[in-house]
Amino acid sequence: MIYIPILGAFLEATGMILEKKTLRKKNINYKNYTIYSFFAIVIAMIPFLFFFWRLDVEAFQLKNVLIFFAIAIIALMANLLIFYSLKRETLSEFEPIVLMQPLFTILIAFILSFFISAYSNENNPLILVLALIACITLIASHIKKHHLVYDKYIIAALLGGFLFAVELVISKMILPYYSSWTFYFLRCVVILIIASLIFKPSFKKIDRQSHYLTWIVSLIWIVYRAILYWGYSSLGIIYTTMVLSLLSPVLVFIFARIFLKEKLTLKYIISAVIIISCVVIAVLLK
Repeated sequence: MIYIPILGAFLEATGMILEKKTLRKKNINYKNYTIYSFFAIVIAMIPFLFFFWRLDVEAFQLKNVLIFFAIAIIALMANLLIFYSLKRETLSEFEPIVLMQPLFTILIAFILSFFISAYSNENNPLILVLALIACITLIASHIKKHHLVYDKYIIAALLGGFLFAVELVISKMILPYYSSWTFYFLRCVVILIIASLIFKPSFKKIDRQSHYLTWIVSLIWIVYRAILYWGYSSLGIIYTTMVLSLLSPVLVFIFARIFLKEKLTLKYIISAVIIISCVVIAVLLK
């Protein structure tokens, strides 16, 4: 069963590399890209709904409907912030910030374990300590000449990662009422509708290569999310998050160096190693 999350880590790293390759083009607007990527995801998922569709009656309870729409809105905000940051930042600087998302996820799940029974198995005080160590490491990695180097793009990535963590954690509350495929499809449909109404996108400036890359990335995220939701339901938030986080950052660093020719500074490599070490220890403790 552990091999499935490992596949998810590979898909996450590959998807991020391809998204960066697309977004760094001058003619690509991050808002248009957000909407077009969700459009591609929705269209790509439709042929498989017959095989994977499941929607239980409990999903239509008012509380669960409100949770679902909250998830969609939070996810839209998170995607916009991440794409806005990814448009400007190199992956070697972007990735240590993204490494905070799994730690946010674990920390939020830990807090909720005191109040909601669905998260009772996530109660581990030592994980909180590891999260704090990782946060301090992240801050230290952005200090240059005694000043914090946090521009608006880094802040956007950090906030986007936090919102993704919130979305993923609260998703566990209603995931039992859907198949992974159904949940992700409906989530993306709602996001696509809301984003289209707000931004009124235009795809005329997207070149042919970007079209192809967007569809490839969309397929990657479909499989990745299916693995993620399956892991949350079958293996738990902490285990799934940790396994995905162990390999994905390492792969992103390697891919960024090979395919994007980005320079990997010692400072960011060290910060990533420390944060990943915290993740490893948390897995062993669990």
